[in-house]
Amino acid sequence: MSTDRGIAPSRFTRLTIGIIVGALFAIPLVSTLLYTLRADDGTLTLDRWITALSPAGARLYGPIWVGLGNSLTLAVVTVLIVLLVLAPTMILVNLRFPRLRAAFEFIVLLPITIPAIVLVVGLAPIYLQIGRNLGTGAWTLAFAYGITVLPFAYRAIQASIDAVDMRTLAEAARSLGANWPTVIVRVLAPNLRPGLLAAALISVAVVLGEFTIASLLNRQVFQTAMVVVGKSDAYAPAIFTLLALTLVFLLLITIAVAGRPRTGRTRS
Repeated sequence: MSTDRGIAPSRFTRLTIGIIVGALFAIPLVSTLLYTLRADDGTLTLDRWITALSPAGARLYGPIWVGLGNSLTLAVVTVLIVLLVLAPTMILVNLRFPRLRAAFEFIVLLPITIPAIVLVVGLAPIYLQIGRNLGTGAWTLAFAYGITVLPFAYRAIQASIDAVDMRTLAEAARSLGANWPTVIVRVLAPNLRPGLLAAALISVAVVLGEFTIASLLNRQVFQTAMVVVGKSDAYAPAIFTLLALTLVFLLLITIAVAGRPRTGRTRS
């Protein structure tokens, strides 16, 4: 007799766990939303949200909008680093240099063990040279953020690599005359799409939530701008935090839909 049915949780257990986990996420978010909606007399109003999203709010909360723009630019550059540098390197290591996989994995996962403040101490001399040669724009933080997201992006991409027989796909494409860029872009990348999309989402989430590196390297991003504005208006950071979380949730839904396998019609 199979014991799988006895090991698997019941529907009631799954529902209970889902409700508990959902409440843990929902309660702080709802509380923050009510905090931004509650007026001084206790009534609920959208005045603060209307002000924050109006042209007047753009002038009043200018640092936050500038910081958000910088963070979105950083997110794009960081995602490009992950997709154009990390992902091809992982494919190359798994296909051509499998003996280097353990050492490569150790190096890539190392940043997760280093505190951000220690990482900044090591990056400070490097950023001194970057500032002299490339300027001090906020986009230069993408180099540091690219290191920060390496462990998370690596795990997401590696999970897809382990689920796909890349060697067989690559050899089949090569036998048909495809060059290596074509193999990576047109054969392997579509099969690794869930991992690549997950790595992109994680990169965006890390960039939007990072504070320590930007603060210590004196760059204006979303999180540092909210700290500055929060000293004069306690409601603005809460409003923009909810907007940022909404953006991340929408990205998560988009990635879940885009990463869903497409089933084509079969012809008899």
